Amino acid sequence: MTNISEFPAKRDSLKGRKFETFSYLPPMDADRIRRQVKYLLEKGWNPAIEHSEPAQSQSDFWYLWKLPLFGEKDVDAVLAELEACHTAFPKHHVRLIGYDNMRQTQGSAMVIYRAA
Repeated sequence: MTNISEFPAKRDSLKGRKFETFSYLPPMDADRIRRQVKYLLEKGWNPAIEHSEPAQSQSDFWYLWKLPLFGEKDVDAVLAELEACHTAFPKHHVRLIGYDNMRQTQGSAMVIYRAA
């Protein structure tokens, strides 16, 4: 039988915690984030931006940044809102969610900025 090793990050450690869709991959650069936002919009999902303190990030509820961007089609507008949220809350994690109206669920969720 293969040896199974424990995940190295401890639950109480804020470093190394994994969040959302892309957490187990290397960090995305600006171009890859742009492509993910473009994909989300092309699917017709409504983007929403949320933020949370690192200590509360495992909670079910994050703070909503403004309102969801219903019907937004411009990648740059979504990226600008993500940056504005990060600027306003530099010590918070900031994530982007794509709400799928047809299935009435999240189609995608990813942390774009980790707390400083």
